Amino acid sequence: MDVKDTSEAKMSSFSKMGARHVQIFLLFAAGFIGYGMRASMSVGIVAMISEKPPDESIPTYPELKDDKDTILSSFFWGYVVFQIGAGQIAEKYGPKYFLMASLAIASCFSALIPYMVAQYGSTGLMVNRVIQGLCQGFLFPSTHCVLSKWTPLAERSRIAGFVYTAGPLGTSVSMIVTGFISDTSFGWPYVFYLYGCCGLLWVLIYTYCGCNKPSEHKTISIEERNYIEENTMAVTDEKVRLKTPWTSILSSLPFWAILVSHVGNNWGFWTLLTEIPSFMSSVLKYDIKSNSELSALPYLGYCILGLVLSPASDLVIGKKILSLGGSRKLFNCVGLILPAISLIALGYLPTGHETIAVILLVLAVSTNAGVLVGFNVNHIDISPNFAGTLMGLTNCAANFGSFIGPLLVKYIVTDPEDEFLWRIVFMISAGLYIASAIFFVIFGSGERQDWNEPKNEVGAANNGIELIKPKLGA
Repeated sequence: MDVKDTSEAKMSSFSKMGARHVQIFLLFAAGFIGYGMRASMSVGIVAMISEKPPDESIPTYPELKDDKDTILSSFFWGYVVFQIGAGQIAEKYGPKYFLMASLAIASCFSALIPYMVAQYGSTGLMVNRVIQGLCQGFLFPSTHCVLSKWTPLAERSRIAGFVYTAGPLGTSVSMIVTGFISDTSFGWPYVFYLYGCCGLLWVLIYTYCGCNKPSEHKTISIEERNYIEENTMAVTDEKVRLKTPWTSILSSLPFWAILVSHVGNNWGFWTLLTEIPSFMSSVLKYDIKSNSELSALPYLGYCILGLVLSPASDLVIGKKILSLGGSRKLFNCVGLILPAISLIALGYLPTGHETIAVILLVLAVSTNAGVLVGFNVNHIDISPNFAGTLMGLTNCAANFGSFIGPLLVKYIVTDPEDEFLWRIVFMISAGLYIASAIFFVIFGSGERQDWNEPKNEVGAANNGIELIKPKLGA
């Protein structure tokens, strides 16, 4: 049996559940809870500012109405701060304890939201959301760092796609749960108590089950560990100290292709996430319960399509229908161009077609799932050794769009019932989707970059490290 046959046999023998799958499910749960926390405010604030709560004992704050868009964007003020540092720290010290600490603090502040808004009004609420954002700034860079150590190339698309569908699934479930609880005698405060408890429970489980990489796992089989480490293309020797090649990264066009796509994607994604409930309420005239259920529908579609496209990407690559880079570009275009077309159609939809408007919103959000196996996993393709840092850099830049986009809505949509003003919002998002997709097609790559390799690093020369650059195509 030649080398190729051996490799293929090894891959097929590990199609069953293993230690890596436990880590993947834990990362999925972290994303599910984290996104649930951040998305709950989009629907929760509608109940929070209502003048007619379902029960008189439920506190409401109509005076927050003027600060609604600022409150919704405040999460991202904190979220962008630690992105770059989080990736560096995760790569140097391991992401486990940073994931645990960040989600633990964010969970505590989720439970504190009802108290802080009661005592300090909109200022207290914004401070709370900024702190939650600061903590969750560790989530994506640390997750990417774990994925780079635990995902063999043959499984990369489906694993990364699965992990990152946790976000939209957590978003959709959060919207439904928030709308349901807010419409009961318990009221909106119990939404934030619920997510606080779920986050702390995850921390407890991850304390005992989470692991940075295969070499630290106590019960993983030797066969599975070798399979993972031989197919991730990341340095696993503990004695090697990698120095981040900042100049090479910042002058790399494949890196900039990821960054530009990330920025364009986040602008549109988070503008829709934070504003769909308002659009449903003001333009389509749905009540809060129907609003939350319909607002969640696009993200359920996103999750389902993400779970379909992820294995499809691995199949396209594995069958050599397209190169790794070609596959990333194709699915990235699916995830950016189709949402843009849907938003343009939504912007010019005549009045009185509420059902078609909901369908277009579902298409705009759900087809965006293509980016999960486009730019979103491409950090690991071009540099598995610095995937956490790359995600930190691109996510930091992208999340300026995440809070500027929703904040801009406040200044554009001066009358929430004016469909023309919403059209402007949709056109801006569509334009950014298209421009970023084109940039990625031109400059994106599936090749592992030269600067990923350790050069003259401590231990590299003395430990016989052999790093083979795969021929994966542009």
